[in-house]
Amino acid sequence: MDRIEWHIPPKNLNMKSDEVHIWLASLDIDRTSLKNLKKILSEDEIKRAEKFYFEKDKNHFIACRSILRNILSLYLNVPAGDIKFSYNPYGKPSVPEKKISFNLSNSYGLAIYGITCDKEIGIDIEHIPEDFSWEEIVEQFFSKKEIMELYKTPCDMRKKAFFNCWTRKEAYIKAKGMGLSIPLDSFDVSLIPGEPVKLLEVRGKKEEKSRWFLKEILINNNYISALAVEGYNLTFKYWKWNHLKELLT
Repeated sequence: MDRIEWHIPPKNLNMKSDEVHIWLASLDIDRTSLKNLKKILSEDEIKRAEKFYFEKDKNHFIACRSILRNILSLYLNVPAGDIKFSYNPYGKPSVPEKKISFNLSNSYGLAIYGITCDKEIGIDIEHIPEDFSWEEIVEQFFSKKEIMELYKTPCDMRKKAFFNCWTRKEAYIKAKGMGLSIPLDSFDVSLIPGEPVKLLEVRGKKEEKSRWFLKEILINNNYISALAVEGYNLTFKYWKWNHLKELLT
């Protein structure tokens, strides 16, 4: 699969019903810009930001939420600071009485956003650390089929396979909007690098695998991302929020 080319969005941004728009943004923002971004956050969002212990994590949260508001404002044609969010019992945000659906994820200074219409969507991004012990996580959260497939993968590809599986599972449960109330070992996703990205099985729900489309989003060698969205025959467009030259090389 070829690496994605990220574009600067047009001034008049429209989204068709069969489109999914994916946005990529750096969260490492200068102090002055961050101060301006913070002004559009709600009191609740500011309180959530203040709960972070490390300053860098707090700043990344402020940037991530502010950029979300700015992106959504392009589609909703309302000021970013006027957008009102509601949250389901599991914490998934939405914009009440609007057809737009969205999801976001961030890791290690990079954020990704998925936007679509009238379809549930989930997205996940993970930074790949050089030193990472994944064996215990696999045994605790992956299904038996996924564990078997992982250990069939050549040793030099297992870290990639692990993060393929993790991001795809996260994207799916985020799209469902039910968090970890869905056991991660109750469904299977494909994970072998280079093979088709699929939701293979949801135990007890045969229709699920035909309902959801899973997609790998290639960024660079340091990040892995995946998207889950309802429906097929979709068109994907890729936008960059700010200058990402260093991250995308």
